[in-house]
Amino acid sequence: MELHQVATGAPAAPRIFNRELSLLAFHERVLQLAEDPGIPLLERLRFLCISCTNVDEFFEVRVARLKHAIALGANAPTNDGMPLSEALDAIHDKASQLIDRQYQTYQQRLLPAMAAEGIVIAGRQSWSEHVKNHLQAHFRDNILPVLSPFGLDPARPFPHIINKSLNFIVGLRGEDALHRSSRYAVVQAPRSLPRLIRLPSELGMGPNTFVFLASLIRAFTADVFPGMEILGCHQFRVTRNSDLFLEGEDFDDLMIALKDRLAERQHAAAVRMETSDHCAPEYVEFLRAHFGLAEKDCYGVDGPVNLNRVAALYEMVDRPDLKDTQLRPGVAAAADDMFEHLKSDDLLLHHPFESFGPVIAFLRQAARDPSVLAIKQTLYRTGPKSSVVDALVEAAQAGKEVTVIIELRARFDEADNIQLANRLHEAGAHVAYGVVGFKTHAKMVLVVRSEENGLRRYVHLGTGNYHPGTAKAYTDYGLFTSKKEICEDVHAIFLQLTGLSHQPKLKKLYQAPFDLHSMLLDNIERECVEARAGRKARIVAKVNSLVEPRIIDALYDASSAGVRIDLIVRGMCCLRPQVPGLSENIRVRSVLGRFLEHSRVYYFGNGDRHDLYCSSGDWMDRNFFRRVEVCFPIDSEQIKSRIIDELMLYLNDQAGTWHLSADGSYHRAQPDSSHGASVQRTLMDRFGQTAAL
Repeated sequence: MELHQVATGAPAAPRIFNRELSLLAFHERVLQLAEDPGIPLLERLRFLCISCTNVDEFFEVRVARLKHAIALGANAPTNDGMPLSEALDAIHDKASQLIDRQYQTYQQRLLPAMAAEGIVIAGRQSWSEHVKNHLQAHFRDNILPVLSPFGLDPARPFPHIINKSLNFIVGLRGEDALHRSSRYAVVQAPRSLPRLIRLPSELGMGPNTFVFLASLIRAFTADVFPGMEILGCHQFRVTRNSDLFLEGEDFDDLMIALKDRLAERQHAAAVRMETSDHCAPEYVEFLRAHFGLAEKDCYGVDGPVNLNRVAALYEMVDRPDLKDTQLRPGVAAAADDMFEHLKSDDLLLHHPFESFGPVIAFLRQAARDPSVLAIKQTLYRTGPKSSVVDALVEAAQAGKEVTVIIELRARFDEADNIQLANRLHEAGAHVAYGVVGFKTHAKMVLVVRSEENGLRRYVHLGTGNYHPGTAKAYTDYGLFTSKKEICEDVHAIFLQLTGLSHQPKLKKLYQAPFDLHSMLLDNIERECVEARAGRKARIVAKVNSLVEPRIIDALYDASSAGVRIDLIVRGMCCLRPQVPGLSENIRVRSVLGRFLEHSRVYYFGNGDRHDLYCSSGDWMDRNFFRRVEVCFPIDSEQIKSRIIDELMLYLNDQAGTWHLSADGSYHRAQPDSSHGASVQRTLMDRFGQTAAL
């Protein structure tokens, strides 16, 4: 691998960062929001739980994929040239530090701060005799009847442990009535039981006092094994490989194949085990041997092993003063009659600052308009109960031609998407599952309407999913247009997805896996030519991840040519910025905050030429070569100016910005988000209004 000096006299460093370690650095930035005193307390708790959920998924997918590759005997190194085994060691070290920090944040910062506000999670050491008696009665009446303990012996083998479920390993001594003895037993906490239980106010401990289900099971284990001596009871949780390997496989029906794999996911190979940090070594070794895990795959934690379940407190505690004020997004006036508006003007929406309502209104109007003949849409994630799907069902039942490309393999939404596909089938819609070997990640709606002058098409293109829920939490752009060339391009892509055809000849759009990658390389090279000629050249890109090596190399070349480059990369960034002679003209920042930054925007500017694109795709290998993505130009000068202005707001943000250094470390612009300019607050003020919950 080619090396480059990070700085004069410094040791050589790889041209790119390790993608897995970069992703862990993103999870660390999310955790820093939980540590931020400028954020409302219950929002900090929510960020802590998000960081825990992120780490879970990291092990389920990224670590699982590396371990699977090693098991298959793969010799290919990671993206930065690190051998797979060394990468797993580095991941373990970084993940251990991150997990320890999560629990320190919980124990040392959030629990005391919540207690000061009267929000208490009462540990067993704090229970009075009166409280203990109440909890034991609650345990016997409401928890014990649904527990199924398993003593381990030849007739009762180790039970199946579901992915990320709460379990207990219990040490026992003695014989039961049938003269059976077991050294160990396993107790599984049913998922139907709440992990947090509110104590009644009559116990005199305050209205917001809670206990963990885990605390009750540990405290009253003797009730589960009457007559046996309890030697120890420790919680544990196992994270399993949740990656579904379907691409390129031989199957007749994708839905049936996926259903089979979903059932397997809960019992796939273990990749991580968590136990309480005071769990005796003999228990850890027993569990580790059973799950076939190495010592480095086991993590002892100072608190509940399922820390992300503390997120339930956010809804259980009615304290608006400890939460963000509610965003009331702006609503486009065009929502009253979308077709009439789009005949003359394009419409841009920036969610969540502007309401997702016009997207729903567009679909509902299309479903109910007798002049609409057909609706075609892609769906990647839309939620189990979706107003988007409701509108499509209504249209199909009204006799309109409805075609839906629904991506069944959207990770962790597979089961929901299967149900939605069945519902659309039953309503009479035509449903396709995308393209074998390529995930359909593009965000498109096409409406065909019969009008006085013939058929006219209307289109919505987006950077984010058609999910009304995440549209309130993710920042994304959506463009409505009836421009002929764009609408014809969208039509051509739908024909390709549902039928059989060669690569469509598009006039305005760019599509992965065909020409999106080469278009970006061409635009970067154009800026290089301008800079080498002594003219100003500029690139600004906002993406979720930057991994693809040829794009990175092209950006290095552009930097060396003198192009000024600003990259807003929320998550993984494998490009090494600010290296003299390599990337000194590249600045990388990550912007985080109340809303998840999700929009993808590419800007190339020089002289009087300003080209701007929005896209569904990140700058990753999978988006360029293994997914169907769509990139659309912003041609309206008014809309273009608006998006460029908003990009500049991101570059001026101080409250939620981390800067990436040449050594791979991230440094926050302001340690406290209550100070400094905030792009998200500015956009909230610009497009909507806030009010107390």
